[in-house]
Amino acid sequence: MTLQEFERLSERIRQKMLMLAGRFNDATQLSVEAEDIVQESLVALWRLSESGYPIRDAEALAVKIVKNTCVAHYRKRRIVAQSIGGADFGGGMSASALTDNEDMAKIETQILGSLTPSQQMLLKMRNDDGLSLDEISAVTGKPKASVKTTISVARKQMLEQLKRML
Repeated sequence: MTLQEFERLSERIRQKMLMLAGRFNDATQLSVEAEDIVQESLVALWRLSESGYPIRDAEALAVKIVKNTCVAHYRKRRIVAQSIGGADFGGGMSASALTDNEDMAKIETQILGSLTPSQQMLLKMRNDDGLSLDEISAVTGKPKASVKTTISVARKQMLEQLKRML
């Protein structure tokens, strides 16, 4: 898909995507703006297009990506709400938890940087966005077994690198 084709498509389906994200936000009281969800979804669609993924029905794929993005934000909100605890320090976290989180973020960035872009994308979808293997397979168009293998190999590589760091 060329940039011009993508721009025409996004203009044509943007309103539909906004309505879908807005309805989801209304139903779940999600604090993420519908426009942000649409932008995130369009970026995901463009990345798929750029990676050579064969898009048969771009509008249907865009709608599916919007739905998955909404669900991912909803799941992430629920996980964050459940994980906040301990003594209140800087937004609901204890001082040691805040320091640990900062250290882990630095290590994670370094280790993730050693993975291929494909591995990074699949891990982000699985870990950060909370998508299931079936959902990742639907979004990327890759077979579920391939997604599972790629994530498993990436995790093993990350573990090996972490062991070398320690």
